[in-house]
Amino acid sequence: MSTELIHDLLGYDGIKIIQRPDMFCFSLDSILLADFIQANAKTKKIIDLGTGNGPIPLFLTLKTKAHIYGIEIQPEVYDLAKRSVELNNLSHQITIINDDIKNVFNHFEPNTFDIVCSNPPYFRYLPTSNINKNDFLTIARHEVKITLSEVIEVASKLLHSGGSFFLVHRSERLQEIFLELKKNKLVAKSLRFIYQKTDSTESDMILIKATKGAKLGLKVMKPLYVYHQHEYTEEILKIFNFK
Repeated sequence: MSTELIHDLLGYDGIKIIQRPDMFCFSLDSILLADFIQANAKTKKIIDLGTGNGPIPLFLTLKTKAHIYGIEIQPEVYDLAKRSVELNNLSHQITIINDDIKNVFNHFEPNTFDIVCSNPPYFRYLPTSNINKNDFLTIARHEVKITLSEVIEVASKLLHSGGSFFLVHRSERLQEIFLELKKNKLVAKSLRFIYQKTDSTESDMILIKATKGAKLGLKVMKPLYVYHQHEYTEEILKIFNFK
């Protein structure tokens, strides 16, 4: 068993997260997604599909009083998330479930969530895929247990009319995302392209908000740059609460 570490959740004093280096520690993508999520006073129920060790639910407690659920298929990773919630005395606001996303309706009724979010596996799984020999990392990065299409289908079924789905994914799969959203009655409303550097010529990641049953009309937001001359940009530092 790898050594467990307890880290601060970036610059947010008082929020701790338990991690294991062999289990794909929380990434920048998860934090950018959590920051991108728009909750308001009417938001009562949120679910994170594929929560990992729980960074998104932990971050969301800083911006909403809603009850936040996280579902994670890997028992060992689920255990880290559950204990991080307990460590932060947040069991009254966060519930972590150990199950397959495809079994989520064993736990919840359809059409009952205000917000669904996901930082899913990015890469299609093929027999020729160059996968990591670490099963934890493989499941986190490749569509071994669930596909993008299945994530979006589940998200739509969980949301009530007017509820929103927030997703972070690879830019190269944007066309596929739009097709799957349309098939599941989700309308893209906000889109933000992420660039690794201020001088990057291509975006590698996207943040997208899609609303169930909404009218057409997409807002393309200003680009988000991660690095400028090998250092985090001012916006990224603010998201991390380091500024």
